[in-house]
Amino acid sequence: MAASMATSFLLSNPKSLFAGNHHLRSSFSGLRLAATPLPSHSGSGKAALSVTSALAAPKYDLGSFSFKPIQESIVSREMTRRYMTDMISYADTDVVVIGAGSAGLSCAYEISKDPSVRVAIVEQSVSPGGGAWLGGQLFSAMVVRKPAHLFLDELGVPYDEADSYVVVRHAALFTSTILSRLIARPNVKLFNAVAAEDLIVKEGRVAGVVTNWALVSMNHDTQSCMDPNVMEAKVVVSSCGHDGPFGATGVKRLKGIGMIDSVPGMKALDMNAAEDAIVRLTREVVPGMIVTGMEVAEIDGAPRMGPTFGAMMISGQKAAHLTLKALGRPNALDGTTRAEPLHPELVLASADGGGETVDA
Repeated sequence: MAASMATSFLLSNPKSLFAGNHHLRSSFSGLRLAATPLPSHSGSGKAALSVTSALAAPKYDLGSFSFKPIQESIVSREMTRRYMTDMISYADTDVVVIGAGSAGLSCAYEISKDPSVRVAIVEQSVSPGGGAWLGGQLFSAMVVRKPAHLFLDELGVPYDEADSYVVVRHAALFTSTILSRLIARPNVKLFNAVAAEDLIVKEGRVAGVVTNWALVSMNHDTQSCMDPNVMEAKVVVSSCGHDGPFGATGVKRLKGIGMIDSVPGMKALDMNAAEDAIVRLTREVVPGMIVTGMEVAEIDGAPRMGPTFGAMMISGQKAAHLTLKALGRPNALDGTTRAEPLHPELVLASADGGGETVDA
């Protein structure tokens, strides 16, 4: 009732939003809102997104536009040939990342900087990105605590800057940017609408994933047996998120087959404790499988952090460098990136020139 009354008052008195010279007080008794926006930052000197006043003319005549002819069968063949070629190519690969949320995408982005490492991303949703398309409670803005903003700088994602955090005006700016940069790389394939139904385990080591179309996985109870497919991998990174209909499936399966003792679940929200814990506890939990993102909280009983995203990015980066280390490739955790000038970008964005890395 109080909220609706406050909203009605503001709608009928729009000038009240701008009263006063210095600050506005929130209608809901929260922190004071600055009357001027936070300083903007375009990220690593790269041009910020902007709207130009001049509208460029298209390179074709919109008044008499006509597509070149095509046979319908050609469209079918192009899609089928390319997808099946990818399935053959990635039937065995270097890395499988399960889950394309903010941690999984950050992990795959960091791993794939090494062009010799092939990365398959398995995402059960049609639309990758997980919960990173929006901030908290379906709001638009994404809050990232420093120093994780350095990863945004690397991607070229603009933000508004405060003392200890930054704000991306819409979370989709981060997700769309990292997605477009990641899947353009020739050593990466995103298999969306594909579910990881199980793990391949050989002699006590995770050696890949069992896959199926997501719609098939959701309908095993309504249809007769629909057997899966497989992807073998040298390393599997589980980034399945916190518990839910499809959440924490990696660690829950480890418990189900007796490879770990328990999955206590995440504790109540504590932003300051949670984000540090998620990065610190990102690790190889069993031979061949690294866990990152909110799934870490599920296996370790760490607090949840709510609508802040820095830990997802840095946990993903740490998982990437653990993966590179397991593959015998240059990585930031053992310092080998500094010794090989061909890979100067393989450094945790949070290191900020000081050479510090998170404890593995």
